[in-house]
Amino acid sequence: MISVVVPTSGSHRLLIPALASLVPGAAAGVVREVLLVDTGASPEIAEIADAAGCEYLRGPADAGARHRQGAAAARSPWLLFLEPEGILQEGWARDVRAFTDQVDRMGAADRRAATFRLALDGFGVAPRLKEAAAVARHALTGRPRPEQGLLIHRRFYEALGGHEAGAQSARRLVARIGRGRMVLLRSQMLLPES
Repeated sequence: MISVVVPTSGSHRLLIPALASLVPGAAAGVVREVLLVDTGASPEIAEIADAAGCEYLRGPADAGARHRQGAAAARSPWLLFLEPEGILQEGWARDVRAFTDQVDRMGAADRRAATFRLALDGFGVAPRLKEAAAVARHALTGRPRPEQGLLIHRRFYEALGGHEAGAQSARRLVARIGRGRMVLLRSQMLLPES
């Protein structure tokens, strides 16, 4: 059903919980494959990929090129781009299946994408205010934070030109999707508080 692309660059501390959050999707038949596209800076990433049953691809230092490499190697029509520190929360597989099924039924796969609601890992008022600001930003601009994940059909991804080169490639791709074409799913993406 979907191919998950995770561009990594040596940091593996949060990767294991992020991959563990994909297990419900694999068990439900939503996740077909997980591709870790790494710079090769840390041998631990290849070991984690092997232990978790992920496909490991050695990629360039450029973040946009790693995204493109993962998309090119993916076998599913739906692509889910995730950051290695993002942990999908309960219900995400159900939401992804509902979104892809509805978009396919409507014939809108070439003009709709989705992202997850932002949840920040932390206590107190500050993380909750940042979460509320992210929802308001999405409502006003249609642009979520790229770290919230991106679920997009390959046809739409290719029509937009995919990820460009550079560190801000994910942000620029989200901007090209545009207002009104990005759906905010009910489930959350838990990120470290920044």
